Amino acid sequence: MGTNDTTCSGPMKATSNGVFQGENPLHYALPLLILQICIVLFLTRVLAFILRPLRQPRVIAEIVGGILLGPSALGKSSKFLSTVFPTKSLTVLDTLANLGLLFFLFLVGLELDPKSLKRTGKKALSIALAGITLPFVFGIGTSFALRSSIADGVSKAPFLVFMGVALSITAFPVLARILAEIKLLTTDIGKIALSAAAVNDVAAWILLALAVALSGDGSSPLTSLWVFLAGCGFVLFCIFAVQPGMKWIAKRCPEGEPVKEQYVCLTLGVVLAASFVTDLIGIHALFGAFVIGVIFPKEGNFASSLVEKVEDLVSGLFLPLYFVSSGLKTDVATIQGAQSWGLLVLVIFNACFGKIVGTVAVSLYCKVPLDESLALGFLMNTKGLVELIVLNIGKDRGVLNDQIFAIMVLMAIITTFMTTPLVLAVYKPGKSSTKGDYNNRTVEETNQTNKPLRLMFCFQSIMNIPTIVNLIEASRGTNRKESLQVYAMHLMELSERSSAILMAHKVRKNGLPFWNKDKSGNTSSSDMVVVAFEAFQRLSRVSVRPMTAISAMATIHEDICRSAERKRAAMVILPFHKHVRLDRTWETTRNEYRLINKKVMEEAPCSVAILVDRGLGGSTRVASSDFTLVITVLFFGGSDDREALAFAVRMAEHPGISLTVILFIPSEEFKPENVKLEITEDQAGSCSGETRLTDIEAITELKAKVKEQESSRSDSDIESRIVYEDKIVKCHDEICEVIKEYSKSNLFLVGKSPEGSVASGLNVVRSDTPELGPVGNLLTSSESVSTSASVLVVKQYVASRDSTAVGVLKNTTKGVLPVEGLESP
Repeated sequence: MGTNDTTCSGPMKATSNGVFQGENPLHYALPLLILQICIVLFLTRVLAFILRPLRQPRVIAEIVGGILLGPSALGKSSKFLSTVFPTKSLTVLDTLANLGLLFFLFLVGLELDPKSLKRTGKKALSIALAGITLPFVFGIGTSFALRSSIADGVSKAPFLVFMGVALSITAFPVLARILAEIKLLTTDIGKIALSAAAVNDVAAWILLALAVALSGDGSSPLTSLWVFLAGCGFVLFCIFAVQPGMKWIAKRCPEGEPVKEQYVCLTLGVVLAASFVTDLIGIHALFGAFVIGVIFPKEGNFASSLVEKVEDLVSGLFLPLYFVSSGLKTDVATIQGAQSWGLLVLVIFNACFGKIVGTVAVSLYCKVPLDESLALGFLMNTKGLVELIVLNIGKDRGVLNDQIFAIMVLMAIITTFMTTPLVLAVYKPGKSSTKGDYNNRTVEETNQTNKPLRLMFCFQSIMNIPTIVNLIEASRGTNRKESLQVYAMHLMELSERSSAILMAHKVRKNGLPFWNKDKSGNTSSSDMVVVAFEAFQRLSRVSVRPMTAISAMATIHEDICRSAERKRAAMVILPFHKHVRLDRTWETTRNEYRLINKKVMEEAPCSVAILVDRGLGGSTRVASSDFTLVITVLFFGGSDDREALAFAVRMAEHPGISLTVILFIPSEEFKPENVKLEITEDQAGSCSGETRLTDIEAITELKAKVKEQESSRSDSDIESRIVYEDKIVKCHDEICEVIKEYSKSNLFLVGKSPEGSVASGLNVVRSDTPELGPVGNLLTSSESVSTSASVLVVKQYVASRDSTAVGVLKNTTKGVLPVEGLESP
């Protein structure tokens, strides 16, 4: 490293007077630090962008970026090092990097919930212990090979423990990110991996504390004992003295209100004070911050607010500096000769063999399938930041020399880099869970078989809950036993800043019965969702199962489709991407949701419906005695209209629902108008003979149901709940007039792609929401139909339908088959 650092021999001053006064800003601490940060951020972000197609976690880009800036690559130039990273600047750089690392490890501690460790199942606990024990033994064996060759003179006991810890670590935050990226976070294997990694993380920190205590400079063995005992005393003090104070603060930060600034400052001050105490003891300042994070109360608004305030600055700005600080110590050129490269291969082999074989063996013993066992083995072999921390502490304490340090850093990069491709190669959840065929993929088919109706409701936020509750209540079909099974899927975006604490907590709650949730007095937004569904479930006796999809917006539709297949749903109901404002105008929630709806409609293994909410959940009344709803079905013909009709008939079984079915029949002088539409679909517009006969059967069955209802009504004063009406129309304007007559309805059910000659008469202009179809667009955006009713646009699953078609209606003016068979007798 260059020695010509500055023009003066003393410490670097903070700021310069500028180039116009003849001073070089790079000879002063602040401008040089700013330049270093800018270079680090630029390089790591470019590398992250390059590695993104390989689905690698960002930590890989940051480690590699640090190495490239060090003596292994750019740092080979002494001029570069003496200019950008002079020796006198490294103290400031390391101090800032470690300060950021303190707060990052506080966040890592927040991700680990001691209560969840108590609830860890025997399977995950066994896998975690096997994933620690065998690699630790292999690490000790590897240390003997290294000491006899390239590690002469190091202390034996600390070196053994450091090598054992380095090979047995699983990086919990990195693992959570990888699981989310490859869509395994909410699966059974993801839950096992997260639980095992959490246990592994805690054990690794305990072992690291032991290694640091053993690596002290004290000549007496009692010194290490005193350090370890003082560390244990510090942990107990935090549990019994600091934690109650943190809980008191958390209780004073209710949901929905901003966290007070003094509480945030107090917490960050406690983190720094704890770090000072552990450094004073002789463990390491990082342990204090980590312990405060672990004991910090995870419930309520305070923890999530603290993460939001601290995470971006720490992980985005300060943390990359630590990787550079580490990279400046890593010189790959020290690995020279066949012996050194052979030892690198040995270290990588032992690290992988111990972790993978130990995990796979115990997983198979616990009756986990072979492909899942292999995937768990590869996942538990993930390294990351904690690995670098262990290695840097070892190097700073003189336990690891330059060559061993470089070997271990390369081992961490290689083992983490290969995790994602190996898991994807051996474990394909889509192959096992989505290829299986199942019946009752539509509501129409489910009604015919008298099987329980399986619905999957997707929601974006708590604002969707009242509407979903009302729609579930309407769908439960009180005349049937065990008639409805509901899955409520919360759609969560996986962004670059998504914290593992958020993902891990969501996974822990995913799919559990509501009454097994945390019953403390705190109510977060997710707890409100739980309370709403739990109350509804107890009152209506409908089985509601919570689910979570955590994925990037571009691929979250895959999670929805796979879950629908896995749960054998008959229909997926999605929220519209716009919501109604107080002035009754539309406002886009997020445009990405429109693309999600479009892709789900194309690829779903069952029927799909889009719910355009205009206040359907305005007053949530879950008791059936109070629940009333007026529903209208606009029937033109075709499979989508039949599916809407089948769902409406199902709803009409509820005593509080009144259903009106309108069949549009073309008059003799009916003339289809030219239709201007954005996308066409081959089978829309005209009506085939087979489709027409199926429509006739559906209408005939409906008429029989109405007659049966009327006959039962004559014996009592019960008002008819199903009304069927024929409407003969001549043109588009008459269709609109008919719809206006029922504008006071609460809910319209329509098909996405209506068929038949009347449907071809819909004069629909080019729309930016073709996923709603011509009738849906007419009800939501047309001035000719003035209604404030909600709309459910239904697309029936048809196995033969081209999955790439997303059209609305075909422009048909000739050769239209009339639907005479649907006319009233």
